[in-house]
Amino acid sequence: MDWKTFFDRLGMNGTRWQWRVMRWERSLQGILQGNPSSGSWSATKVLIAINLLLYGLMVIQGVGSGLGFSTLLSPGGYLLIHSGAQYWPLVLTEGEWWRCITYAFAHGGLIHLGFNMMVLYQIGPMVEEEIGTTRFIILYVLTALTATFAGFGWQVLYIKQWVPVVGASGSLFGLIGFAISYYHRVGGTMAHNYRNFMLRWAAIAFVFGLLVGADNAGHLGGAIGGVLFGLVLPVGVRGRQILRPFFNVLGAACVIVTIGSLLMMAASWIF
Repeated sequence: MDWKTFFDRLGMNGTRWQWRVMRWERSLQGILQGNPSSGSWSATKVLIAINLLLYGLMVIQGVGSGLGFSTLLSPGGYLLIHSGAQYWPLVLTEGEWWRCITYAFAHGGLIHLGFNMMVLYQIGPMVEEEIGTTRFIILYVLTALTATFAGFGWQVLYIKQWVPVVGASGSLFGLIGFAISYYHRVGGTMAHNYRNFMLRWAAIAFVFGLLVGADNAGHLGGAIGGVLFGLVLPVGVRGRQILRPFFNVLGAACVIVTIGSLLMMAASWIF
C-alpha cells in the first residue's frame, strides 16, 4: 500500500507517516519472529502504562462519586470491585469471567501500585529481552490465570469466604518463577546470576506480601505457572523456531482476551 499517498490525502505529512508505518511493520515482523519489541515501546512499558491509567481512572471515579481523595491511597472494596477486582461470586453467578484478567490491572492503593510497577520495571525488560515479546505476553497472561485460580482454591478450601483480590503480583511472581527455572536450565555463571537475582526478588516480594496481607496463594499460583513455563519453553533457537507459529497464535489470543476483558470491564461501567 502507498502509505505516503494515503496520508497525503488525509492532509497529513505523508513522508513522515510512511516512515513511521514502515518502522511499525518492521517491529511487528520482529515480534512475530520471536524477538523483543524494539524502539521506544515494549510490552513491559505498555503494561505499566495500562496499570497507571486504570488506577488513575479508578481514583477519578472514586473522587467523582464523593469518596474523596482517600481513594488515592486506600480505595474501598466496592470501588475495587467496580474497577475490575477478582470477586468470585460475580464470576460464578453473573458470568463476569473477564475479572480473571482485569484483576491483574487493578491495585489496592498507591503503595501497592508503586511496588508492583517497580518490580515490573526491574524484571520485565530482562525477561522480555530473553524470550521475546510474544512469549512474554503469554507468560504474563497465563500466570495471571494460574494465580487467580490458585486464589480461588485458597478461598474455597481454607478461608471459606469470598474476598476481592487485585494486583499484578500474581503475574510478577510468574515472571520471577519463570526466570528461576529457565535460567537454571540455561546454566552458566551469568544465567545463574540472573536466577539468584530473581530468587532475591521473590523473597522481597513475599515479605512485602506478608506485610500488606496480600494474596500469597495467588503469588504461589503465579510462581508455579511461571516455573512450569520455564521448564517447557525451548532454550535453543531451533526449538523456538519450530514452535513459533504456535506461540504467535497463543500470543495473539492472549492479547485479544486481555483487550476484550478490559473492554467488558469498561462496558460494565455503562450498562
